[in-house]
Amino acid sequence: MQVIEESESKVYGADDLKSDLSQLINKYSRGKIFLLMDSGSYEHCYPKIKGIPEINENNIIVIEQGDQHKNIEAISKVWQFLSTNGADRKSLLINLAGGMPCDLGGFAAATFKRGIDFINIPTTLLSQVDASVGGKTGINFHSFKNEIGVFKHASAVLVCNDFINSQDQENVYSGFAEMIKHALIYSEDTWNDLKSFQIKDVNIDSLKDRVINSIHIKEHFVKADPTEQNIRKSLNFGHTIGHAFESHAMKTCKPVLHGYAVAYGMIAELYLGHKICGFPMDKIKEINNIIENIYGKFDFSETDFDELFYLMTHDKKNEKNQINFTLLEDIGKIQINQTCNKEEIFEALKFYLNL
Repeated sequence: MQVIEESESKVYGADDLKSDLSQLINKYSRGKIFLLMDSGSYEHCYPKIKGIPEINENNIIVIEQGDQHKNIEAISKVWQFLSTNGADRKSLLINLAGGMPCDLGGFAAATFKRGIDFINIPTTLLSQVDASVGGKTGINFHSFKNEIGVFKHASAVLVCNDFINSQDQENVYSGFAEMIKHALIYSEDTWNDLKSFQIKDVNIDSLKDRVINSIHIKEHFVKADPTEQNIRKSLNFGHTIGHAFESHAMKTCKPVLHGYAVAYGMIAELYLGHKICGFPMDKIKEINNIIENIYGKFDFSETDFDELFYLMTHDKKNEKNQINFTLLEDIGKIQINQTCNKEEIFEALKFYLNL
């Protein structure tokens, strides 16, 4: 087990998943260790750790799969299970799953008995580079993304690249979108390396180093600003419009994966960066060509603009009733706390539609 990142959540790269996990959890009482998964990770990922003596099979919680189930009903189920099965303040919750259960499980642990320890074992590329690190936890509420949540860092994050081998192509792409975001906010060199990577013919060994680098980039911003008062807001690039796309897709029963929504949102927000900060148009077109080749285009029309704007008004990053964006002046040159009016946002949405 190798340390990838020293931070609030110590991030480890697994050499032997079962042995490494046993080493991380052996200080907890066996009857006080709980395991949270969704139905997908229970079927596909649980076999990789099944049989670890520290984990009692009666202490397994399984929730439904999909972001539409990241809600108050699911969190209540987790709280109820912990309460009924004797969890106390010295208990541990292990989240073995993708981003949704890591978010939800982290929130459950942070709030149960005013906080118990939790460990994330992210099983998707998206959760490895995004949801499992950084300390953000939460659930959706009334169709608004991550409306309820707290900052609470995992006690540890255990990254095992073997899980990526069993992922379908769409979920690999979804995680890669967050890696694109990290590259664009960090440096031209990082972006130049990533844009040449053949994600459509992915080589897991060559992806591994880039995953580690992406985790380093996220932790670079998290360490500098743990509770998102300043520079950590850089990580929100693509998410203000991206979350509106994601929520709209969910409400219209045409859900898209989180990374896809962020990829689409980045293009619209790059246009806002062009209008407000001078981001070069030729780079927008290059980035759009790469993103469209991987993710296609988001399905919406001008009749949806008002609804998308309304969804943006509920973004938790907003301040003083103004929609708050992280925009780019250039690759690696970030401008946080940028506000845009309705006309500018509609112009960005129209630009995206017409590309």
